[in-house]
Formats: sequence, structure tokens, C-alpha cells
Amino acid sequence: MSADNDGDRDRDSAGSGTGRRDTDVVISGAGPTGLVLALDLARRGVRTLLLERADGLFPGSRGKGLQPRSLEVLDDLGVLPGVLAAGGPYPRMLAWEGTERRGEWDMVPRSEPTEQVPYANTLLIPQSRTQELLYERLTALGGGVRFGTALTGLRQDHAGVAVELSTGETVRAAYLVGADGGRSTVRRALGVGMTGETVDPRPMLVADVRIVPGTVADRDHWHVWRAPDGGVALCPLPGDDTLFQLAATFEDRTAEVDTTPAGVRALLAARTPLDGDRITDVPWASDYRARAALADRFREGRVFLAGDAAHVHSPAGGQGLNTGVQDAYNLGWKLAQVLLHGAPAALLDSYEAERRPVAADVLGLSTRLHRATADGEATQRGKDVQQLDLGYRDSALAVDTRPETSEDALRAGDRAPDGRHGEGRLFDLFRGPHFTLLTAGDAEPPAALPEQVRTARLTAPGGPYGTGVLLIRPDGYVGWAGDRADTSLDAYLTAVGLAPAGRPA
Repeated sequence: MSADNDGDRDRDSAGSGTGRRDTDVVISGAGPTGLVLALDLARRGVRTLLLERADGLFPGSRGKGLQPRSLEVLDDLGVLPGVLAAGGPYPRMLAWEGTERRGEWDMVPRSEPTEQVPYANTLLIPQSRTQELLYERLTALGGGVRFGTALTGLRQDHAGVAVELSTGETVRAAYLVGADGGRSTVRRALGVGMTGETVDPRPMLVADVRIVPGTVADRDHWHVWRAPDGGVALCPLPGDDTLFQLAATFEDRTAEVDTTPAGVRALLAARTPLDGDRITDVPWASDYRARAALADRFREGRVFLAGDAAHVHSPAGGQGLNTGVQDAYNLGWKLAQVLLHGAPAALLDSYEAERRPVAADVLGLSTRLHRATADGEATQRGKDVQQLDLGYRDSALAVDTRPETSEDALRAGDRAPDGRHGEGRLFDLFRGPHFTLLTAGDAEPPAALPEQVRTARLTAPGGPYGTGVLLIRPDGYVGWAGDRADTSLDAYLTAVGLAPAGRPA
């Protein structure tokens, strides 16, 4: 359901009935989703309180693959240089039978970068390092994380949300975002159900292990052994010449998974020719059963769900972390437009309308990949895991007035690709918390536009943008497209909190 909003005046309204509110947005959970949202809101000037029940950032490598679309998001957020420096390409898979090599292959597709897709390949980087870089960027913008503090309850009304904390405090905010994982306290407090299934009933173990150099044949491959009671794989992690992610499956559905260092060492020795005592440290270990689930709603009044709180994935295909990052990227600019720029509250309805169908599709993909791989039917991912083709053509925020544009052409709702713009790149032009109006051919921009909209003319003939006028949303998707600027563009600008042409912002 929607909640009323009074634009800028709401900054002084109550978070729960009476009194000035303490912050604009509370985010529960400082994983990748929560950090990206907090970072995006911070650069827009939205007051944000980011809560994390743990005493520090997540320490493990779990979500170790950043897909090309997520790299584009991190480019916009100013985090990409550090991410590229800390990460590396996915290694080729190498199958072993004892000490004998039995073949190698690529699990993920490899492509050459192009003008339109500058980041063409999945990047290998431990989740913990990704979070550290997001946190560093957040603090550089004046934000932070309140560690050791959990959300314990919430109450909302027409004016805001009262968030109860484990410290005994109550914080009043305009909106709350639950980015607190698959066991989300926020989702349960809302009473929102989660529909799903067990993808694989067999238990799995994933752990970070430090191994004495020279123990594993090389760090150029992702090493795989198969055994009757389950397989084990060692993936070298960038940034530490001794660090690997160990993943193991168990054929026995009732197996008790030992996540202690002694248990991890024993498993490695039992399933590979490697000596388990060569593991010098197990910084992190976890056991789980692959599951897929989708929240029945992503919004309840002034409360939103994002990341694993809204959708839980099998790890196959590396979709979970990346989908959560893009949830945050979709929601951040919309919250800012409503809170700071007078956009109608109905703009926030588009978050669930856009992101829930995408999450459902991605869940289906990761489940199919998991089951196919478990059955030995597939060992390589396709380009569909890169998330570059995901879009919002069916959204109310995708308005295309060009009558003769083909389905294969770039349309409203599609990702806005990179390209040349004068002496620079379009991604350089898009970077930042603003909208971008592109014109090409004979089309002209409106005589006046609000400060939040930058303009540029595409001078190169042809290319994906064709001719006409295109408004690029802050999250890098084509919002409005037409042969020329007209009243339809004015209506769109109003819907997203921008003054139409000819009126002051």
C-alpha cells in the first residue's frame, strides 16, 4: 500500500505521531545492499541511519562474483577503481581425479570489452572486500554504520516510522528499508510472507581457508575434486596468495556439516590428496542448504524490503548479491526525489513494480543453473547471469512515444549503454545523482530544464541511441524517449519530481 507524503515539509513531520523526526531513512543491515543504498542516499544529501547487529562488517568471501551490470553501478558510485584493483578474473575450472588432471573449462563466459559494454566479464572479489570498499566510500561521504545495534521492532503511520533498537532507543524516520538478510527481522515484523522452495536438500559447506603456499598445484585454476560422498572445490581469492574459498557438497541429506577448523581440515584430507594440516587458518565458515524464495511484497507503507530480505537465491550463477545491489540502486534515487525534490509518493510504488519481477526471473535462473550443475548437465554460465539485459520496459516509468521503434532497438526501460560523447564517455556523463537528457539528430532539448538534468548532444551517427530525445534515469536506464521533447516529457518530469520545461525547479 502507498503512504502519504508532503514532500520537503515532511522533513519536519513526526516519525510516529508527534515531534521532529531523527533521520530521513533507516536501513537495517550493512551488507552489500544496505551499504549501496546508504552510499547512494549520502551522495544525494538524504539523512540516513544504517544499522548492523554485528560488531563489524561481514568477514567472509561468500558473494564473490560481481557481474558486469553491478560493476557499472559501482562505477557510478565512485567505488569501481578500488574494486578493480582488489579483484581479478574468474579462474578456469580444473577437474582432478586424485593427483591426475582430468580437464579444464570456463565456468563464466569471457568477452572482450566493447564501447557499449566496458565491463564485459564477471569480477572475482571476496564479498568482505567489496563491503570494505563500499564502507570506505560511505564514510568519505560523511556516512557511517552503527554497529552492534539491531532493529527489534517498528511502528508506522501516515507520517513516518518509529524504529525500535536493541539499545532501547526509538528512532523516528520517514522511511525504513529492511536489508537484513533472508531471516529479515523487518520482513517478519511487517508480517510479509515469503514463498519459496528448497532448491537442493543436500547440505553444503563454504569456508575461507588459508593454505601453505605450494600445497595446491597453482592459483591459476579453480580446483575441483569429486568423491562418492560429495565434491570439494578450492577457488583462489585475489588479494592474498594463501587464501582460497573452499566449497563442498554432501550427498547424504542428513549429514552433519562440521564448520570447525578441524572439521574443514578433515574434509579436505578425506576428499582430496591434500594434507588438511596445510590449512593454517579458517577465517570464516558456514553451512547451508540451497533455497529460493521471494517475498510476497517488497513494500508495506513506508517500509521497503531489499536484497536477501526480499529474495533468497541459490549461489549458482552469482545472482544474489548483484540483485540486491541493484535493488538499492533502484530505490535510492526514488527515495531522494520524494524526500528532497517534491516527487509524488506514487513514485515509490515503482520500486516493487520494477524490482519484484526482475527478482522472480533471476531466482528462476539461479535455480535452473543450480539443478543443472548438480545433475551434471551444465558447467558453464551464459551471458544471462551478467544482468546487462535486465530492464523495465513494462514499468510506468518507461515511456516511449516513438511509434516506429523496433523491439530490438534501445527503448524506454532498457539499460542505457556506454558510448562516446565528444572526447569522453557517456558513463562519465551519467555518473552522479542526476538525470541526463540526450538529443540526437535534429531533435532539440527543451528551452529550460531543472538543475537536476544535464544535457548532451550525441554527434556520432547511428549507434544504439538512434535519433530523438532520451531521458536517462539516475540508475542508468532510459526513462523517457521520443522523437522530440513534448508535453509527454513534461508529464514524466513531474512524475519523478522534476519541474517540466519552462517552470522553475
